[in-house]
Amino acid sequence: MNAPAHKGRLFLVPTPLDFGCAEQAPISDVLPVSTLAVSAELRHWVCESAKSTRAFLKRVGESHPLLAPLAEQEITELPRHVHKKGDHQSGFDGKPLLSAALRGHDIGLVSEAGMPAVADPGSSVVRAAHDLGLQVIPLVGPVSLLLALASSGLNGQNFAFVGYLPQDAGERSARLKQLESLAHKSGQTQLWIETPYRNAAMLSGLLQSLQGGTRLAIASGLTLPSARIQSHTVAQWKKGLQGPDGHTPAVYAIGP
Repeated sequence: MNAPAHKGRLFLVPTPLDFGCAEQAPISDVLPVSTLAVSAELRHWVCESAKSTRAFLKRVGESHPLLAPLAEQEITELPRHVHKKGDHQSGFDGKPLLSAALRGHDIGLVSEAGMPAVADPGSSVVRAAHDLGLQVIPLVGPVSLLLALASSGLNGQNFAFVGYLPQDAGERSARLKQLESLAHKSGQTQLWIETPYRNAAMLSGLLQSLQGGTRLAIASGLTLPSARIQSHTVAQWKKGLQGPDGHTPAVYAIGP
C-alpha cells in the first residue's frame, strides 16, 4: 500500500470551561466560529475523556453540522496513568495515538475543559506529533490560567503555574508558605488549580497559612454569567469574604 501523499495535522481544540458546572454558556459565546468550524470537520480525536468529548461534539453540532455522526467519531482516550502521573513523568509514548494522521487524517486533541496540554494531559501527544513531522495547529479558545491571571491584578510579566497542591493539610500549608516566600522574593505570581469539592478546604488553608499582606486572587466560573473574580489581601479575605462553592472550578493565584 502506498503512503498517503499528505500527512494529517494535529489540531489542539479548546473546549468550554463550564465542564461539570450547573450552567453552561452558549458555545458560540466562548469559542470563535473558526474553532467550531474546524471541530465540526474532524472525526478522529485523542482526548482525556470520551464521554466529555462526545458532549462537546454534541454542542458543536448544534452550531455547525458534524462531518460524521457521534456514533461514527473515532475517539481514543489517553491512558489513565497519563492523567495521574502527568505526560512527562509517565514515560508515555503518544505516537501510536497518531496513526490516523500518518494515514492522512486530521486529528483533534481535546481535554475536558480549556486548552489541551495546558494544565491538562496532552503534551506527550503534541511532542509525538512534532517527532512524527506532523503540523501542530492550536485553535483559539479560553485558557482559564490566563483569564485568571489577567483579571487578578498580580504580576502578569513573571508567573508560574504549579499544578495541584498537596491534599494533606500539613503538606499543603508547607507548600503554600514556600510559594508565598518565592512570590515575595521574586515578584513572581504563583498560580494553581483545585478540584471543586476541595475549594473550601483550600481557602481555609490559605487563610491559615499566608501572611496578611499577601494578595490572594480566586477566579471561579470563568466565562459563565455567574463568574466571580476576587483579588484582595489575605487580611481582607479574613474579614468574611466568600470563596468559590464546591461545584465550580477555580484558579488560585498569590503574589505581593
